[in-house]
Amino acid sequence: MASLPTTASVDSAGMLLAANLGPDQSASGFALRLRRARLGLIVALIAVVMIFVSYSSAYIVRQGLPSLDPSTGTLVHDWLPLQLPSFLLVNTLVLLFSTLTMELARREALREATATGKSAPPLVSGFHTEGMPWLLLTAGLGLTFLAGQWLVWRELAARGFYLSTSPSSSFFYLLTGAHGVHLLGGILALLSASAASLLRQPVDSRGVMVDVTAWYWHFMTFLWVYIFCLLEFAR
Repeated sequence: MASLPTTASVDSAGMLLAANLGPDQSASGFALRLRRARLGLIVALIAVVMIFVSYSSAYIVRQGLPSLDPSTGTLVHDWLPLQLPSFLLVNTLVLLFSTLTMELARREALREATATGKSAPPLVSGFHTEGMPWLLLTAGLGLTFLAGQWLVWRELAARGFYLSTSPSSSFFYLLTGAHGVHLLGGILALLSASAASLLRQPVDSRGVMVDVTAWYWHFMTFLWVYIFCLLEFAR
């Protein structure tokens, strides 16, 4: 069965191959690639879920466990309730808005891929940048969120809460830091998707890339809302 062209440049051989693919073949091939990419994303996200489930379980269990005071040899309750900085709410709103812009970019990318698949020659590289502003805006909002998290950490440090101050502060830095690292991976994926458009990658490849990145970004937003609620209400 013929395969879709995957190179960025459009030469005569690629044009002939694309012309031999009908609209139905192009659409079905794109849908198959999309399903495979989404399945791979689900497998990867399962591992992320397991990591944060273990962190959450340890966070809740550790609250009720005493620790041994080496100076007195007695068990003491060393969990200090942490008053969350109010700026965390602003960060949450920024990330929620970014998932809206990411969804707009995803729909635009899929629209381009579907529309190109119905034309002749299908799925040939083009210079489509309609969705790039949404991608770049989402990346900018993601960087704004990370900058806001840095400000939150500095505020906690100014209060005297460091990584090793108490178990509660340790878990705060662990949960928010791990989420920040995973979100940074999403920002890099956004920049890669934007670069793919500038490098004239095939629209079907860009569509798959943006779609998978969008679902990953939505998951990161949902995960942050979960972490925020955990830190706010389970303390």
